[in-house]
Parts: sequence; C-alpha cells; structure tokens
Amino acid sequence: MTAVSCIVEGHGEVASLPILLRRISAWRSPALHIEIPQPIRVPRDRFLNRTDEFTRHLELAAKKSGDEGWILILLDADDDCPRALGQHLIERSRNCLPHRMISVVLANREFEAWFIGAAQSLNGKRGFLCESNDHHEEAERRRDAKGWIRERMSGKSYGETTDQPAFTSAMDLQQAFDHCRSFRKLCTEWDRLAAHAA
Repeated sequence: MTAVSCIVEGHGEVASLPILLRRISAWRSPALHIEIPQPIRVPRDRFLNRTDEFTRHLELAAKKSGDEGWILILLDADDDCPRALGQHLIERSRNCLPHRMISVVLANREFEAWFIGAAQSLNGKRGFLCESNDHHEEAERRRDAKGWIRERMSGKSYGETTDQPAFTSAMDLQQAFDHCRSFRKLCTEWDRLAAHAA
C-alpha cells in the first residue's frame, strides 16, 4: 500500500483530486494499491511566500504519507509559468525534505482547463453543453477556465465543490491527456510513483 499525500489550494480540489488520482491509478497502474488521505488545503499566497507556512504544510503532508509515501503538490499556475514555478517549488521542497518522494504539478492555468481538454466527454453532464466549434487543443491558454465552463452550463452556474468532483469522475482521461500538457505532467509523475512502488 502506497500513501499519496496531496497539497492543494482549492476546496474543489480537496474533493476532486483523490477521485482523479484513483482514476489515473486504475488507468495507468491498476496493480498499484494506494491510499489517499484527505488533501491538505493551503492559501496559495501564504504557502508560496512564507517559508514557515511552506515548511509546516510540507511536514504535515510527510507525516500523513508515511516514510515510504509520496507527496504531491498540485496548484493552479494562474499567470505563472508552470515550468519555472514548478522547478522552484520542487527545489524548495527537496531542500525541506531531501529524502522524500515529492512531485509538483501546476495545472495550466487552472484545474478546470483539464475539463476543457476533455469537454467532448462532458457534453450533456450536469447541464454542460460543448459546442462543435470549441477548440479544446487550446484548453490551457484560456485565462478563465472556470468562466469558460460556467458559460456553457445551462444555469450559467459552476460550483467548485459540486460540479468539479462530478466532472472529474466523468471526464475522459485520454482526452485530457491529449489536449493538456500539465495533465500529461501529472500522469508522468504518477507513472514515476508506480515505477518506484514496483
């Protein structure tokens, strides 16, 4: 059994990321047995800019995952460069916990960009309508992924704590993989965990 302890910034990801990781596990490493404690939610600015907050939450994640577990930090990139910020955070994390398995993934620009990448598979779910002229290959270039989703909901309403977990359960992972580089990064990190566990 491998424990995966996650650090996230949104209430929606607290519910959605465990669902997503279990689905990725079943898709890419079905023989791997995982345990996912409830993710640790952090205020983004304080986590990124205050060393004491960064260290405290990382140490809590290490405690929750155990000595042989994996720590995954998943944040929205927003307007930051995912590669640059990700490299900075992994270096900080390894300085803090040098002997632990840690990954950093920045959803570009938001977690919801992955839904745009897989929008065809979500058509008709929870009042979401995907038009044939939507260009999903540009999913990660859009600044307001939540707004893009909201505009295509029948009630013009999108709830992070309700719709996000439901979409995470329903989206086609291969579509997200094909259209979203940051989702491919998450899968690559998952594959690394599975290889390490094996």
